[in-house]
Amino acid sequence: MKLGASTDHPPFVGAPGGRASPVFCAFGFKKEIPVIFFFSSADSLAYDRVPEEFIYPVNRKILLGTAIFALIVPSTIADNFPASGPLVSGKVARLRFGRAAAPKKAPLAVKRAIWAGNQLRSKPYRYGGGHKSFDDHGYDCSGTVSYVLGAAGLLASPMSSTEFRGFGKGGRGRWITVYAREGHTFAVIAGLRIDTTPWDNSSNRWAPRWQTTERLPRGFETRHPVGL
Repeated sequence: MKLGASTDHPPFVGAPGGRASPVFCAFGFKKEIPVIFFFSSADSLAYDRVPEEFIYPVNRKILLGTAIFALIVPSTIADNFPASGPLVSGKVARLRFGRAAAPKKAPLAVKRAIWAGNQLRSKPYRYGGGHKSFDDHGYDCSGTVSYVLGAAGLLASPMSSTEFRGFGKGGRGRWITVYAREGHTFAVIAGLRIDTTPWDNSSNRWAPRWQTTERLPRGFETRHPVGL
């Protein structure tokens, strides 16, 4: 399934051999909807299954996005991403000495993206960095955005700035917004911008860093992950 594409029914996810609750689809056949719950307080995944009608009162898109994280990100790569980090009350991320604190009320995917962004604070800018793999010695703009979205479980592999012009859905997201044009991309996550250009950053040099100032989106395509 291509990420961001709409479907009438959720994909079959989960570990085989477990017990699932049957529900009926439009054609009268039974189908089973396993759900994966991911907890940031542990390094492992906890599996459980619930009836589909129980899922709907919760934000189904976020639940499915969390489940997809376990399927599309290989465990060897997932080990490179932080499972915990600094938190702050409310719904807006805060920056202190270059390190971002994720809002407690944010979805897990958003928190993981922010914590991953903190890992890039000491990384240099390198053209093409982070394109072949999430794990690299340096990162350019699209490599940086790919890294944080990969940590959130929203990407299976890095994307270029041109490819980000078609990422997810159009418009600004509630938690994550990606701005992309030919040759450059950056993202705003829970109110903080992660960018590589020296656009009003303290170091005045190219590097993947969190920034508190806004950047004019003129000429950029505005995209966001489905459900976020």
